[in-house]
Amino acid sequence: MNRQKIANIIDRKSHSNWINTVYDWFMILAILVSLIPLMFMETHKLFWFTEMASTIVFIVDYLLRWGTADIRKNNHKIAFVTYPFSPMAIIDLLSILPAITLLNPAFKLFRFVRLLRLTRVLKIFGISSKVRLFMSILYKERQVLSSVLILALLYIFVTALILFNVEPHVNPYTGQQTFHSFFDALYWATVTLTTVGYGDMCPVTDIGRLVSMLSSLFGIAIIALPSGVITARYLDELRKK
Repeated sequence: MNRQKIANIIDRKSHSNWINTVYDWFMILAILVSLIPLMFMETHKLFWFTEMASTIVFIVDYLLRWGTADIRKNNHKIAFVTYPFSPMAIIDLLSILPAITLLNPAFKLFRFVRLLRLTRVLKIFGISSKVRLFMSILYKERQVLSSVLILALLYIFVTALILFNVEPHVNPYTGQQTFHSFFDALYWATVTLTTVGYGDMCPVTDIGRLVSMLSSLFGIAIIALPSGVITARYLDELRKK
């Protein structure tokens, strides 16, 4: 099999064949299998074999993409040099690092990087164009969205600061400490502003409860505003097409 055929298989084009689909699904399966050990607290011998098998698959895929980089980049020989520094190549390389967990468990969480490899096979579901459209909408509305984000972060910080200082250190109803640290206050302010409200922390003073009510009302607007902006822009882009 020549390099051109390999490039056609590993790099899905707009018009693909069944070999592309099989290869994409095989890579999806390898990624999912490599994540199975993260679903268990204990370690099994089977995980060692799945880790080695998935790592070999990722290494082969990385080498194939590197070896056909010039073909996939319109025969630019410099692609052999630039490919290892491209974003997707870096993701591919990081997905190989979890094999080091056999030597150092600190690299265990690098398995999550493998999820980013799924972006290569989004075309198998026909949603890659929608993702690009969504990202372009976020970029076009970046000023509005960033303003809302800054406003939300500022509000979270201010309300957390207020609650951390007005609430008693010990809840008189439960006898437990209200906020162990300022981070707890930030956590409370965030879940309240987003109207999640887990209920694991709650204010007991009148000022704290007033701030909590205002945060809930303000949170509805904070969530609705970016959603409305993105939806309106998305509909506009669809009408243009």
